[in-house]
Amino acid sequence: MPKIKKIKNSKKKIKTTKPSHRKIKLPAKIIKYLAKAGIKHDLLEHKTVYTAIDAATTMRKKVDEIAKALLVKADKDYYMIILPADQNLDMEKLKKVLSKAQQKEIKVVKIPGEKIARDVLKVKSEAISAFGSLYKLPVIVEKKMSKLKKAVFSSDSFNHSVEMAVKDFISLEKAMVDSFGVKKKIKPAIKAKKIIKSKKKIIKKK
Repeated sequence: MPKIKKIKNSKKKIKTTKPSHRKIKLPAKIIKYLAKAGIKHDLLEHKTVYTAIDAATTMRKKVDEIAKALLVKADKDYYMIILPADQNLDMEKLKKVLSKAQQKEIKVVKIPGEKIARDVLKVKSEAISAFGSLYKLPVIVEKKMSKLKKAVFSSDSFNHSVEMAVKDFISLEKAMVDSFGVKKKIKPAIKAKKIIKSKKKIIKKK
């Protein structure tokens, strides 16, 4: 179980998945933002993770409980897209969602490169926060994620995540909810035991 460290004079808790001897800088911007909003949440401190799948493994969470944040450009506008880590973004579906919302045809939807993303978000690192309001961007949440009670959202740090009620996240970000995700296709792994048994059978026949 993760170690829980309470911050003095605060209801907020920092959970650490692994003790660390080095000092890790807290995501001050996120902490201030959530404190001001008065939203109940847990700040999770963990080892460095770069992907939503790594975050799920590190924090021992189900993959669909990890919110994947993607910066998307639709024609000239930018959006923060949130969907479960076990889903991929369907560009055509999102194009239809945005066209309907904007009441005009969206021609091009794409994910910008890392350098462009840093320039747009005005950040130095590649860590993207799921809280689009911090970047003055509209947020769109995949419908399947809205059905979850709680989820883990990325902060602007590779060592911290925010766990909170999904409904609170949607309310805080004034997010639009719609369907634009598609389930990831994962090839079933061949079990080692079956391979061993098949080898034994071959030996016996000889």
